[in-house]
Amino acid sequence: MVDRKFMAVAISAIFVLGMYGPNVAEIIQSAEAHGVQAQLQSRFIQIQNEAITRQSLSTGETLVLSGTLVSLVERDQRGWISLFSESTNSGNRWEIMARDPPGVVFDIGGNSVTNYAITAKALEPGVYHVHTQLNVANVGPGLGPGTTVVVDGEAIIKPIPWGMLAYQSIIILAAYVIVFATRPWQVI
Repeated sequence: MVDRKFMAVAISAIFVLGMYGPNVAEIIQSAEAHGVQAQLQSRFIQIQNEAITRQSLSTGETLVLSGTLVSLVERDQRGWISLFSESTNSGNRWEIMARDPPGVVFDIGGNSVTNYAITAKALEPGVYHVHTQLNVANVGPGLGPGTTVVVDGEAIIKPIPWGMLAYQSIIILAAYVIVFATRPWQVI
């Protein structure tokens, strides 16, 4: 008899938690803030003095996002820097025109200050919140504080590079052929 009562109470508790648990979880919200890094990157390299050349531009015009990367550790790190933007529209289309330091991946010296600049062309109108995004190898991504940028004008539609897509597809197909041709066949 006790086992049946215990089972009934346990099933009832699971049922009640299933019904009211999501509502309680919605009341107890997580603490999130714009520009706060959830990763440990701020202990390694900080993005400081983030500045932007323009806060209002038309499509086809460029903006420069610049600042400094301050290394807080003695070890050299490898990282890559990019532009991260958030918007209510589905676009978020920017074309990176230039990076300083040049190249995609660069070295950040230990206990050093590295100046950076990203030049990007706006391809789609909208209201964007633009950040510096720094990805540090074996650490992860982090964002700068960011600022709001308004882009007006008509969307710039870039032509699809069909030749490059065909070339990449042929390379991928050749890799598949090599993998399957050299795989030892097993008899089941």
